[in-house]
Amino acid sequence: MHRFVSPLVAVLSASITLSPSTSHAQDQWLPFPPNAVFETGDTWVANGQRFRLYGVQSCLRGTFFTNVQGGRVDCGESSVALLTAMVRDLKPFCNVSARSGDLAYVVCVTNVTVQGRVTRLDLATALITAGCSFAAFNPGGRPVHEPYLVAQVAAQQAKRGFHAFTDVPDPNLILLRALRSQAPATPAAPSSNPSFPPAPAAAPPRQ
Repeated sequence: MHRFVSPLVAVLSASITLSPSTSHAQDQWLPFPPNAVFETGDTWVANGQRFRLYGVQSCLRGTFFTNVQGGRVDCGESSVALLTAMVRDLKPFCNVSARSGDLAYVVCVTNVTVQGRVTRLDLATALITAGCSFAAFNPGGRPVHEPYLVAQVAAQQAKRGFHAFTDVPDPNLILLRALRSQAPATPAAPSSNPSFPPAPAAAPPRQ
């Protein structure tokens, strides 16, 4: 059994369901690129293209937490290591959900067999449920994908991953504070909500 699967099977049984649709071709689900270079715990580059895992916010480089040995650890570097390990362990398939400039937002899933039953795991849900990452928030302070916030709350309550440490810096709070500090001092007309990539509509091939 995969190293990351065993502790997650029970809590991931309700992961997002991807419904088959004729609007997406099956060959749009491709194996995670083996030559990927990870920029952060949610973004990587492969074959000249930047990819970001939809709805996920990793820890930020240059922010730190204290580990059980009392050492000071870079949270962003830890996020990269955890994403790299999980991808190598689960070997997911990914589908481009939307593009914004040079960035492609992707949803990645994997199929694992547990006690003779095939279970489909969403990589983002797996990362967040394991406490290896956070649910991304939009500039309005709302989660990009509500189920990911539910997974984060479950990880916090169980003190999994980063949530086992009391001083882990929440990247969403840091980013939102930075965004609001740059807001104009005078009242302005509210802008429309930013658009976010839609969930994909095709199921990946079975491994």
